[in-house]
Amino acid sequence: LCSSKSYYRSLSLFLFLRSVVFSRFCSPCDIKELFCTATGLSRNTTISLLDSTGELFQNVLTQVAEQFSRAFKINELKTEVTNRLAMLEKRVELEGMKVVEIEKCRSDIKKLREEMASRNNRSVTSLSFLDDNKKLTPRRDVPSYPKYMLSQQTIDALRKPTFDVWLWESNEMLSCLEHMYHDLGLVKDFNINPITLKRWLLCIHDNYRNNPFHNFRHCFCVTQMMYSMICLCNLQEKFTQVDILILMTAAVCHDLDHPGYNNTYQINARTELAVRYNDISPLENHHCAVAFQIFSQSDCNIFANFDPEAFKQIRQGTITLILATDMARHGEILDSFKQKVDNFDFTNEEHVTCLKMVLIKCCDISNEVRPMEVAEPWVDCLLEEYFMQSDREKVEGLPVAPFMDREKVTKPTAQIGFIKFVLIPMFETVMKLFPQIEEVMVQPLRESRDRYEELKQIDDAMNEVSSDHFFYYYYYYYFLTGISYFLLIIPIGAEKEE
Repeated sequence: LCSSKSYYRSLSLFLFLRSVVFSRFCSPCDIKELFCTATGLSRNTTISLLDSTGELFQNVLTQVAEQFSRAFKINELKTEVTNRLAMLEKRVELEGMKVVEIEKCRSDIKKLREEMASRNNRSVTSLSFLDDNKKLTPRRDVPSYPKYMLSQQTIDALRKPTFDVWLWESNEMLSCLEHMYHDLGLVKDFNINPITLKRWLLCIHDNYRNNPFHNFRHCFCVTQMMYSMICLCNLQEKFTQVDILILMTAAVCHDLDHPGYNNTYQINARTELAVRYNDISPLENHHCAVAFQIFSQSDCNIFANFDPEAFKQIRQGTITLILATDMARHGEILDSFKQKVDNFDFTNEEHVTCLKMVLIKCCDISNEVRPMEVAEPWVDCLLEEYFMQSDREKVEGLPVAPFMDREKVTKPTAQIGFIKFVLIPMFETVMKLFPQIEEVMVQPLRESRDRYEELKQIDDAMNEVSSDHFFYYYYYYYFLTGISYFLLIIPIGAEKEE
C-alpha cells in the first residue's frame, strides 16, 4: 500500500478472504470504502491486489465492480424486457379474447336476427313497429315491375264487383291499382307524380305480409270493390275529389303489415302493439302508422304537392276510415249511419264521413258479394288464418273464439250468421241511398246466405245419418251379442236338466 505523497512508504497487508458479498447496488467507490474501513486505512489510499502468484491487478476491484454493475444492468434489462414481453403477451391475449368475443357477439347477433325473423313469420308476440325497415327504403330508380297493358275487356271488368281477383299476378294487380288512380282523375287533379305513384304502390306491396287472408291480394280486393262502388254509385258526383282520394288510399292502406292475428289475440296475449295502443284497435292504429311512415318517404309521398292544411285533411280522413275497419266498432258505426240515412245530407260533413266509414267497411268484408267461385276460396283462406290463431291460443292458454276453433266450425256455420246479421243489414242500409247496388251486391249476398243454409242442412242430415248409423250399429252389435249369449246358455242348461 502506498500513500499519495512525494515519498513512498510501502506497507504490505495480507488479507485472506474466503468470500465477499456485495449488494447489487454497491458502486466501486463503496467497495473501496468498505475495504478501507475494514483495514483502518484512509480513504485516499491506493489499493492494489495481488493473487497467490504475486501478480498485481490494478484497480481490480473497480473492474470487478464495473463488471458487477454491467451484469446487474444486463439483468435489469433482461427483467425489464421480460416484463415488457409479459405485458405484450398479456395484451395479445386480451386482444385475442376481444376478437373471440367480437366474433361470438356477431354470431349471437346473427342467431338473434334469424330467431326474430323466424318468430315474425309465425307469430306476433314481439311485433315491432316495422319488422323490416328496409321495406320502407324508397326506390330511387324508376320502378321496374312489368306493366300489364290493360285490355278494354279488363278495364270494363275492373269496374264491376264480379271481377275475378284470383286471375292476376302481383305486377298485374299493381298495374290495375295504378290504372284506377289515373282513371278516377286523381293523378291529374292532384298533380301526383306518376313515378311516385309507382314507387308508392310497390312499397305498399312490400309491406303486406304473406298471410293466408290478410295479404296484398286482399288489399287489392278491397280497393277494387271500392273502385266498383265509386263507379256504380256515381260517387264522384256526390263526393269531392279529395273524398275519392281518401276512400281509395284508405282502402289500399287499410291492412298494412297485418300480422295474421286479430285484435282479440293482441289484447289477450298483451303484445307490443296492444301495449302501445292501450288495447284500442291495436292493428288498425298500426296500419295507419305504417301507412304514414311510408308517406314520410319523399319518393313515396303521393301527397307531396298538397299544402300542409290539405295534407292534414287527407291524413285525418284516411286515419278515420282505417280505424273504422275494426269490427269491434261495427254496431256503433252502423247504428250511427242508420240514424242519418233517411235524411241524408251530402253537404253535411258528418253525414259524408259516416257514409265513407260504412263504404270502406262494406268493401273490407265484401267477398260474399262476388260470384261463388271467387268468394269461396276466401272463406278457406280466412278459416286457415283463424285456425292458426286458435291453435296458438290453445298452446298459450288464451281464450279461443268458437268461430275460430277448427274442432267446432264449418264453412256453413262460419258464413251463415255473418252474412245474415252483418253483411246483409249493412248493404241493405247503403241500398237506401244507392238502390243500384241491390241487383249486383245485395242479391248475391242473399243467394250466398241461401246456399250456405242449404249446405248446413245437408251437413246436419249427414251428421244425423251418421249418428243413426252408429245407433243401429250399436243396437245390432248388442243384439248379436245377446243371441250368442242365449245360444251359449241353452245347451248348458239342457245338459244340466239331463
